[in-house]
This record gives sequence, C-alpha cells and structure tokens, in this order.
Amino acid sequence: MAEPDLNLLIALDSLLAEASVAGAARRLALSASAMSRTLARLRAATGDPLLVRAGRHMVLTPYAETIRERTQNAAHEARAVLRPSTAQTDFSTLQRTFTLRANDGFVEVFGSPLIAAVTAVAPRVCLRFAPKPEKSAMHLRDGSADLEIGVLGEMGPEVRLQALFRDRFVGVVREGHPLQRDGAVTAQRYIAFGHVVASRHGQTRGPVDEALAALGLERSIVAVVPSFAAARAVARRSDLVALVPASFLGDRTDPQGHLAGAAIHAFELPVATGKITVSQMWHPRLEVDPVHRWLRQIVLTVCRRHAPR
Repeated sequence: MAEPDLNLLIALDSLLAEASVAGAARRLALSASAMSRTLARLRAATGDPLLVRAGRHMVLTPYAETIRERTQNAAHEARAVLRPSTAQTDFSTLQRTFTLRANDGFVEVFGSPLIAAVTAVAPRVCLRFAPKPEKSAMHLRDGSADLEIGVLGEMGPEVRLQALFRDRFVGVVREGHPLQRDGAVTAQRYIAFGHVVASRHGQTRGPVDEALAALGLERSIVAVVPSFAAARAVARRSDLVALVPASFLGDRTDPQGHLAGAAIHAFELPVATGKITVSQMWHPRLEVDPVHRWLRQIVLTVCRRHAPR
C-alpha cells in the first residue's frame, strides 16, 4: 500500500476544527479552491464525505465527529516532534500565545507577577487570560485553552492536573464596619448582618451555610452577584458581608486584615469550612510539550510564592 500523504493531516485538523472550507483555508493561508481540492483528496483517502451541506452551512459527518479529537491530538504531536527541545529553545525569540482560563480573582492577584515572570525569560510570549463562566474540559480538548486554573470540577478522566495552592474562604466588610470594630466575630454576630454571595449560577448556599446550620443558625442572603470582585465591591459600599477566597486578597492585607488601598477589612470566618485546592489543568497532548512544561513550572512557582499562607 502507498504511504498516506501526512500533509493531509494538518488540513484535516483545520477542516474538522473549523467545519468550514473557507475557515480552514484562512487558517492555513490557502485559497478556497485549494482547500476544496484538499477536501476532495481527504474524502478519497478516508472514504467519508467529512463535511456535508446543511442549509447554508457545512456540518461534520458522524465519522468526522468521531475522529476530530484524535486528529487534533495527532496534528499537535506532529508539530511538537518538529519543535526544538527546551534545551535548544531560544526563549528570547520564542513567539507563542498561551491561553489561560481563570477567574477574575486569579488574574487580579497572580496575573501581574505571572506576566512578569514569563516576559523576563520570553519577552515575545503573550499570555491571554480568558474568562471561565463554567467548568468544562471542552476548551482544553479543542485546543482553545492551554491551561485551566481553578478548582477541579467535571473535567474528564484524561485531563492532567497539578495542585498550585490550598485556599480558604474569608469574610470581607467595609472599613469601619461593626464586625471590624466591636470585638471578635462570633457566629451570632456574623449572621446579624445581610450577606452578598458570589455565584455564576445564582446559587445561594454553600459550605458556610452548612456549618451555620449545624449550629442551628442561618445567615440572611440579600444579594447574589456573578463574581467575587462584584461581591467585594458591594461590601465595600454597604454594611453587607461578603465571602471571598483568601487568595483573592493576595498578600495585600496587614495583620489586622486591612486590605491596602481598598477600604476593605478581611476576617477569619467564625465557623469551620474545608479548604479548597486550586490546580492547573491541561490536556494530555501537551504533557511533554517542552515549552508548555516550562509555562506550567512558572505558573506553579508564581502561585506558591504569592498564595495566602
């Protein structure tokens, strides 16, 4: 049998990713007619139409859907084989964009030192921080994200992960709030005020509520906002109490819990809640990519240096 033309692998990866001849042509800097001829060759090689017309758009055939991830992994491995090893990589000239999915709190606290650490070695590398409105392995699988940073959710058994640091929740109130002024924050004093909670999905109950319920207590939740940044902003301008991860405050609090430049006071919760582990996650196809391994080591180093104690 004649050896298959491995150049078709890259074209197949682009066609399956874009589900469009025109999109694949743009990605590979080819003309639409050249991409159409390549699709014809792929159809002949695989014995499957791969892309079929559905109204005004093209859709993948069932066979194309089943091979999409395998094709993407194979194309990535082929590119990785032809990249220089880390020992040979000149980071001063390396041009690459890494996409990291992380919440606003991580970017606010760790973004600046992480960018500084990366650009000190590789000034032409770009870090693209993308929002993560949900926990999903989809972006790692389709290659639109290089790293996912957060608490492990339903990410799938194949996803690789590395713990970065242990986090905990703390309470936050405005400077001058009664919970700051009038002695220790007990559970009874804690529930005497209204609370604002952060939840992307509108949920109002969590570990703090379970711990309070065990004491026969319940807090009054008067507002739900989509992010910890929003919860902190509401608390700063009201008498409401917010709940945020300690890492969200970074190392900017003094021993009394004052947050420098933010008119915010942080305090330990009056009930015990379990710690949470923040990890970095990636797809196994990037496991041995030397430059990706370099990035992961920098993320680990920066997070452990700046995470709360």
